[in-house]
Amino acid sequence: MTHVMAKGANIALPVAAVRAVLRWSATPGAPDVDASALLLGPAGKVRSDADFVFYNQPRHPSGLVRHLPKQQTADGSEITDTVEAELAKLPADVDRVVLAGSSEGGTFRTVSGLRLLLFDAAAGEGVPALAEFAMADGDEVTALVAGELYRRAGAWKFRAVGQGYASGLIGLATDFGITVEDEGNTQAGTAAGPPAGDPRAALPDPRPAGRPEPGTFTLAPAVPQSSVPQASAPQAPTGVPANMPPPPPKPPTVPPNLPPAPTAPPAGRPGYGYPPPAPRPGYGYPQQQPPAPAPGYGYPPRQQPPQQHQPQQQPGYGYPPPNTAPQSPQQGHQAAQPPVPQQPAPPAEEFALPPQGPQFQPR
Repeated sequence: MTHVMAKGANIALPVAAVRAVLRWSATPGAPDVDASALLLGPAGKVRSDADFVFYNQPRHPSGLVRHLPKQQTADGSEITDTVEAELAKLPADVDRVVLAGSSEGGTFRTVSGLRLLLFDAAAGEGVPALAEFAMADGDEVTALVAGELYRRAGAWKFRAVGQGYASGLIGLATDFGITVEDEGNTQAGTAAGPPAGDPRAALPDPRPAGRPEPGTFTLAPAVPQSSVPQASAPQAPTGVPANMPPPPPKPPTVPPNLPPAPTAPPAGRPGYGYPPPAPRPGYGYPQQQPPAPAPGYGYPPRQQPPQQHQPQQQPGYGYPPPNTAPQSPQQGHQAAQPPVPQQPAPPAEEFALPPQGPQFQPR
């Protein structure tokens, strides 16, 4: 059963976790609404800026309070923004959880059908809400406290508040202890940041340092193109004409031309500068006498001793006797003629000195 709440009414919550849903009509041109939650201590202030849970800081450090993405109903007629809180697990120093909302692009007076629904977080879809609080008579405000979850006698309860802030979200955040930077210190014209005076600008970025947004790509800086066109051929060295032919290759190193080594003289021929050897007679033939050497110039010839008759030598064994004279074919059957004896050479003249001059005569 759903409790329809009036402003200022409260009910007990017999559940361990709740899901608070802001719902409004999807009217063209209407402002956008964002749900948020603030965890307050006994003094009614946040313990730190981390106790502010919204779309830019969607999860409390304890993980017990979470902001869920916006959704649209099945027929597309309404939009919802949700915050979940596990009340039974919150630490004892958390006394209240404020359920707030802010509008962007207009005031809540132009937001139609705005209401707060409270569900049991453990129940499934289609289960009726525990409570419903309609805020139809919205004022000219851009921030409001729709309701609050608070402790009473060790149990959790829900109260419908509906209090708006004419000073906007910055006034709401300041009332609950959120540190907001001075509006003059905020740089104007920043497209990526929240508008000036938005208290969410003072909150730390929940994303880890150096971690880019999903879908963000870092491009390397473009390398400027050189204005000088690249040469199609390498440039010639300085001081050398470009059309100069390359130097001739260095000739290979070869040993100097050496005269061929002298070859051995053929067999039977003496070396240069040596007398020819005396011929040797064949086996079984008489040896030939070498010719007598000629006398020196101005000297009388030497006397030759009388040549003695030498008996005819017998031929070698197995050889025919030599013929002293050639035979013709007609004389082949005639008897061999005896050899003619050689006549002795006349005796040589006695050696006499030529006439001598008076200088050689004896005195």
